[in-house]
Amino acid sequence: MSFNDFEPVIGLEIHAQLLTKSKLFCSCTTQFGLGDNANTCPVCMGMPGALPVLNEQAVEFSTKTGLALSCKIRETSVFARKQYFYPDLPKGYQISQYDKPLCEDGFIEFTLNGVTKHVRIERAHIEEDAGKSIHSGDHTLINLNRAGIPLLEIVSAPDIRSSQEAAEYARTIRQILLYLEVSDGNLEEGSFRCDCNVSVRKKGTEKYGTRTEIKNINSFRFIEKAIDYEIQRQIDCVMSGEKIVQETRLYDPDKNRTFTMRSKEEAMEYRYFPDPDLLPLKVTADHIAKIKESLPELPIARALRFAEQYKIPTGDALALTVEKSLAHYFEEAANISQNPKAAGNWVMTELLRELNNAQKDVTTSPISAKHLGELILEIDKGTISGKIAKTVFLEMWNSQKDPASIIKEKGLVQISDNSSIEKMIDEIISANAGQVEQYRSGKDKLFGFFVGQVMKVSRGQANPELVNNLLRAKLGKSGASNA
Repeated sequence: MSFNDFEPVIGLEIHAQLLTKSKLFCSCTTQFGLGDNANTCPVCMGMPGALPVLNEQAVEFSTKTGLALSCKIRETSVFARKQYFYPDLPKGYQISQYDKPLCEDGFIEFTLNGVTKHVRIERAHIEEDAGKSIHSGDHTLINLNRAGIPLLEIVSAPDIRSSQEAAEYARTIRQILLYLEVSDGNLEEGSFRCDCNVSVRKKGTEKYGTRTEIKNINSFRFIEKAIDYEIQRQIDCVMSGEKIVQETRLYDPDKNRTFTMRSKEEAMEYRYFPDPDLLPLKVTADHIAKIKESLPELPIARALRFAEQYKIPTGDALALTVEKSLAHYFEEAANISQNPKAAGNWVMTELLRELNNAQKDVTTSPISAKHLGELILEIDKGTISGKIAKTVFLEMWNSQKDPASIIKEKGLVQISDNSSIEKMIDEIISANAGQVEQYRSGKDKLFGFFVGQVMKVSRGQANPELVNNLLRAKLGKSGASNA
């Protein structure tokens, strides 16, 4: 047997903090970065007698997300107590949902290497986040600012078959959450975290192998690396006759390995029961219908529309819809310029390069979508050449001025009258008699030399098409056009 005789079976549990201003069951702020234990009260600190009050907006956001994931929304769902002891869980239990979650039986589709993947979503349920343990030498400090922040846990079916699929699935979920504006999806701050359930089995068999869970991964790259390591570890275990233990593991990115955290609990070990302090959550069919009507155009749907409406390649459409703000920017620039293909190219190359170099995003771009559209219009009208447009673009970036003002101030209008260009060509031919003779004797590559001389004399402002046509006529034979 070899590595190729096995296939991985992967399911993801994504924990996304919801973008509410207050916590799930109390009025404490969810603002990140305040002083340790500053965002706390008797409810989220688990004080005796403190009673939870459900955050309505968390329910709205969760319902909206469930609908975007094609889930069925339960009109009656139930909060349960998930019993376990951990220092950052002051109540000794976590309020979650168990057998009657708000959202279930959904799916998402995404494209990986040109292939459409379909992954089922088993459930998406509301729960409160735990606090954070901070280990320092022999001591552990507890910060409860995060305790009680509303989470939506999105649980996939074991439909994923590679680490690359897992990472792309997680990216797609995050993209949907950002489009819905229900989560900030911040991986660095821990508001978007992922647990990966991994097992392996021989190809052709239906029975699942023993799975392990890799906890709290907050990087798409680490999702791939952790899963790849775990797949290899489990295959090595099977091939050497070792037993795979069902357990929870952690990933160490510095050593690129997973290691045991604790034995994996079964649902019965959490001793779930309905929370006696919270009534069943009821969401009416009419309310669900209203939320469904309010859903924005989602990423895949928008990409398909861009490809069809603007006649751009599907790959470009997917790239331009990665972020909602980027899709808005492209669409405005495309509509103003009336040249969607050019707008897409300028956004994906020149704009994104400058944004990346400046560590900015499109919402803080010094060049507005309106101005980029106007720049493309100037090219298409023949006012400036594509080469000059790049100079104008950089000036727009630095000055935030509109392209027409820059073209006028810098004297960059393209020279498009035949007489001016003919005069330049005559002077260049007269000054380079030797090269003219060589070109006419068959050295076609010299055509590029003459084009370069014209562009140099005109400071890049001569219309390239006119230059090529007039040069051919003046030189007396056809040659290779300038690349």
